[in-house]
Amino acid sequence: MLIRISLALIVSALLITGIFLSSAQNSLNAPLNLGTEVRVFEVRQGDGLIRVLNALESEALVESATKIRVGLGLRSKSLVVKRGEYQLVEGESVLELLERMDRNDVILYPITIPEGVTFRWFLTALWEHPQLARVLDDPQDKRLLSLIQPYASPEGLFLPETYLIQRGDTDLDVLTRARRAMQEALAAAWEARARTLELNGPYEALILASIVEKETGVPNERPEIAGVFSRRLAQGMRLQTDPTVIYGLGSDFDGNLTRRHLRDEANLFNTYRIRGLPPTPIALPGREAILASVNPKDGDTLYFVAKGDGTHAFSRTLSEHEENVRRYQLKRRKDYRSSPK
Repeated sequence: MLIRISLALIVSALLITGIFLSSAQNSLNAPLNLGTEVRVFEVRQGDGLIRVLNALESEALVESATKIRVGLGLRSKSLVVKRGEYQLVEGESVLELLERMDRNDVILYPITIPEGVTFRWFLTALWEHPQLARVLDDPQDKRLLSLIQPYASPEGLFLPETYLIQRGDTDLDVLTRARRAMQEALAAAWEARARTLELNGPYEALILASIVEKETGVPNERPEIAGVFSRRLAQGMRLQTDPTVIYGLGSDFDGNLTRRHLRDEANLFNTYRIRGLPPTPIALPGREAILASVNPKDGDTLYFVAKGDGTHAFSRTLSEHEENVRRYQLKRRKDYRSSPK
């Protein structure tokens, strides 16, 4: 009698266990309880699988975290959830969601850094982005200075483009990516440079590229402007470019560049006074400006002036240049603009 009871209990236990295991297995493929609401689920730094499953249960997205854990234990492949935000999809099972968490298939947000902005602009944009966490205190943060070694100034050292980020990324994360991207872009451009180029290394190319970037927004003008500056450097002429002076003035520039500014010898970026390139880049140059600077257009032009429609008039001699100044600068049209629309 006792044997029969024991066998019955064992059979019942096995049956219950089998039912539970089957239910646990089925729970993996059950759809999430989303209703009609669009939902986003966030996995925070340090969250593990158990914490995520408990959170899914507490938010009534799944019926039982315990069943799901058991169901996962029956699988040969383990899953590791990754930090980030996940868009919850109607009809998706909890297993499909966990597999996306394992792949780090998170919601991505773009942050676009335009060509020609300053590093300060870039840093401010990072600090203002709602999905980024700020860890840097200021532009003199030791972590930032370590990132830009061996240079003292961060200007020009980060590639402007669109970066995709996820919630929880930091300003330093994006800067590290942008720094690496610039290193790769600059190295590739320098490798493909014109063999007659007289610049002393990639950093000088970066400085020149930043000036070219600020001088024109017209793509096909970049190589010609780079050619003008390259020839002036080769002949020992001053670059005499306004954007460098403006950069050196910093917050003191009120939008009106005067003769006093051009005569200022205390401004280390005043290329009307110094010879050669300024000490650092003056902006973040894009790929095209970098390529133009290491492959300047051949020719004999030494001057250029804005025409007022976003393009420039180039000339070989000072007398030609002065005539272009009279034509385009002294008699400006009403719709004059120095950059393209």
